[in-house]
Amino acid sequence: MTSTVSMQWVKDHLTCIDMIPVDCRFIMGQPEAGRAAYEAGHLPGAVYFDLEQDLSTPISPHGGRHPLPIPEELAIKLGAAGIGPESRVVVYDDQGGANACRMWWLLRYYGHRHVVVMDQGFSAWVEAGHEVDTVIPERKPERFTPRLQPGWVAERDEVMTKRLVPSAVVIDSREPARYAGLTEPIDKIAGHIPGAVNHFWKDGLDAAGSWKEREEQRARFTGIPLDRDIIVYCGSGVTACPNVLALKEAGFPHVKLYPGSWSDWISYPDSPIALGDEPSGEWEEAGA
Repeated sequence: MTSTVSMQWVKDHLTCIDMIPVDCRFIMGQPEAGRAAYEAGHLPGAVYFDLEQDLSTPISPHGGRHPLPIPEELAIKLGAAGIGPESRVVVYDDQGGANACRMWWLLRYYGHRHVVVMDQGFSAWVEAGHEVDTVIPERKPERFTPRLQPGWVAERDEVMTKRLVPSAVVIDSREPARYAGLTEPIDKIAGHIPGAVNHFWKDGLDAAGSWKEREEQRARFTGIPLDRDIIVYCGSGVTACPNVLALKEAGFPHVKLYPGSWSDWISYPDSPIALGDEPSGEWEEAGA
């Protein structure tokens, strides 16, 4: 089952009664911009979910800059938006898929399999001449019951352990300069989790901003055996989600997100920190 679909596929299925588009546009540092953009125009029938108001909880001493929402609270919002157990959800944004993938990951973590990410995003949809609406839909409420999938999430203690064992791989999804600690425009401390290798999330997109095909995604992670336990992180658990999707698309079955990511890691004084580059490495076969 693929997790990404083309704009044409979305256009062809918008009239399906069980199809619910979800607009996830959000701009860091401009918290009102995403909703304003949604209200100015969105895919017909689309509902809006805000990265910080809906897909995160308020910041606390630990948990990172975008802590995961409380499942029961997000479930109420999902149900109010008409998303139920049989709903087919298609998510989109205008940020390369980062925010849309956060919504995709949350729904998959909640046990909802009928969710896909639209290729490219809203601007490409408009440029292609597809229909745009300003009507805020009122959908029949549904009951959404989260069925949390522990295989989709790794907390700090697991990261601390797995980064030291050869049967696991920790992937940092930030741009190379932040990974190496050469710059840190957002978090208080620069660097990366020792042992982590760098695979920038935007490398999963081609020059046109479309998702790369399965074999191209697989080539990004050359050298990592398919049977490895993989933990993915970024700055706050958002832009790591596109890499989770890319790894799943490439055929890696054991992929987890570290939701708190770097901003959670550095909130603990005993967390080790590395600077510079680390070799991408060739991992030995399991059992060797």
